[in-house]
Amino acid sequence: TLAHFPAPSSGNDIMAHSLTLEQKTAFAFVGMLLVFLGLLIIRCFRILLDPYSSMPSSNWADGIEGLEKGTFEYALT
Repeated sequence: TLAHFPAPSSGNDIMAHSLTLEQKTAFAFVGMLLVFLGLLIIRCFRILLDPYSSMPSSNWADGIEGLEKGTFEYALT
């Protein structure tokens, strides 16, 4: 009477064979999102620890000074 049931196997074999294509795609997508989130967290901590290293060396007001002087070409270059 027990011929209907498959032989017991490890849990990993059962999980590997019971995943559908949609579940595998979902797990891969969630994994990529977690990697992306980890990279963003690392980047945010680097900016918090050393905020001035990510700033450009030029000042943002340089272009405004060029426009105020009336030299629009200077602001574009």
